[in-house]
Amino acid sequence: MTTVAENIVSTLHANGVKRVYGIPGDSLNGFTDALRKDGSIRWVHVRHEETAAFAAAAEAALTGDLAVVAGSCGPGNLHLINGLYDANRSRVPVLAIAAHIPTSEIGTQYFQETHPQELFRECSVYVEYVSDPVQMPRLLEVAMRQAIARRGVAVLVIPGDIALADAVDERVTVIERSRPIVTPAPEELERAATLLNAASKVTILAGAGAEAAHDELVALADRLAAPVVHALRGKEFVEYDNPFDVGMTGLLGFASGYRAMEAADALLILGSDFPYPQFYPAKATTIQVDIRGEHLGRRHPVDLGLVGDVGATAAALLPRLKGDRRRAHLDDATAHYRKTRAKLDELAVPSRGKAPIHPQYLARLLDEAAADDAVFTADVGSPTVWAARYLHMNGKRRLIGSFNHGSMANALLHAIGAQASGPGRQVVALAGDGGLTMMLGELVSLTQNRLPVKTIVVNNSSLNFVELEMKAAGFVNYGTDLINPDFAAVAEAMGIFGRRVERSEDLPDALAEVLAHDGPALLDVVTERQELSMPPAVTAEQVKGFALYAIRTVLSGRGDELLDLAKANWRQLF
Repeated sequence: MTTVAENIVSTLHANGVKRVYGIPGDSLNGFTDALRKDGSIRWVHVRHEETAAFAAAAEAALTGDLAVVAGSCGPGNLHLINGLYDANRSRVPVLAIAAHIPTSEIGTQYFQETHPQELFRECSVYVEYVSDPVQMPRLLEVAMRQAIARRGVAVLVIPGDIALADAVDERVTVIERSRPIVTPAPEELERAATLLNAASKVTILAGAGAEAAHDELVALADRLAAPVVHALRGKEFVEYDNPFDVGMTGLLGFASGYRAMEAADALLILGSDFPYPQFYPAKATTIQVDIRGEHLGRRHPVDLGLVGDVGATAAALLPRLKGDRRRAHLDDATAHYRKTRAKLDELAVPSRGKAPIHPQYLARLLDEAAADDAVFTADVGSPTVWAARYLHMNGKRRLIGSFNHGSMANALLHAIGAQASGPGRQVVALAGDGGLTMMLGELVSLTQNRLPVKTIVVNNSSLNFVELEMKAAGFVNYGTDLINPDFAAVAEAMGIFGRRVERSEDLPDALAEVLAHDGPALLDVVTERQELSMPPAVTAEQVKGFALYAIRTVLSGRGDELLDLAKANWRQLF
């Protein structure tokens, strides 16, 4: 007889699943043994279940296909939760198999007992408990459909004894992904065209919803004479081959992106859930297009909300728009972007003498040296800032991060899934020293699984972005110091090629050597701790915060920090 677990594996195989990420455990024995017997699906053994979930999220983001993760009962699947939050908020299809304690012991406070269906409810589009073999494979099919159709996390909670039970139904079903084309009603499109035709300064804000809609977006921008501002998750789909792109806005963005939105009398938001209300223009007419109607107007009031795919909606809107527009707003915005871009590039220079390396210089060199189809992953914090500002997307490169959930330590974990699902592709993890040390054991997963990930460590001996937030709020930096090891030596001890660089003059050759290495490699780059990553618009409160920081720092006897701050940032302060 076929067991429930064996039927699960057969169904996953039939649906093209090639990997399952996780850590074995006794409640998972039926499932892992079924994987062993089948032999067609690779078990990617990591050192922490959180890693498994992040890795699955990266695979799903890159392939668009269902990725699978498994965790044993109690603490095992509980460790999945942070990565599943990331996957669900990034809207990628992931199936999580959450093993449970024996059915007969549920509700008795048994060893390792939790209530997974309650724990995972907020970080999933579907979660259900399998209490009887008769529910399978139907619930598996429902879970897979939910994950694929709703682009999110589906969780099946399965006690170990249920997984080992004989299957009542052995059918194997292939879940086809439907691809509907959604456009607003004709009268809604006419209303949008009326608003846009009446505006003299239109700016577009485009996000991740612009994926697969690049050409339609560019054509729409041309017709509207509109500069295109991109949100962080839209960067890889929007900025390449786009003469209308004027960079990002937001805390990580460019002054030009902020200015293009602030100057607009009409803002067209395409597939973006950009979360910061203070960066939206206060007086512009706002039109928002999103496939998820519940997202319309939740960040900023809209004059018109349209439910539809970005590409299809842009194509349907285009012939309704007048084409004889003045291009002064566009010309002004693109000229300002060129100046902003030049100023940012001026910061990406070698440090003088023995000074720590400017992180902008590291990011610029990485951009120049990486493969044309490289996959970059970036830790939350300053690595994401430098990736957003200095890594150029070209339509083939990808940029993966915890951009919605904002979790530390994601870069290496995402890189594991990216490399496992793309074995012939260059994968580069731009990791912060805080993030890397949080999940340092996962370097061993690279060697164990033979994953040639290149890890670039931005080593500034601090929780750097947290320090900047403290400065901006007027607080003296506290609790953010990191006493780091020589990461290159740690990597070598784990069987990974390692290099450490402390001077700018040594960086180009070391970076080239690490990227060219045949296997996993790590570059430990000692960077400037006091580097400022200023937002595009410095508010009065932030100016006040920096002044308070300076006063409090002097009074606390740490005035030398101010000298270091000025010395590190003289290029952008004067």
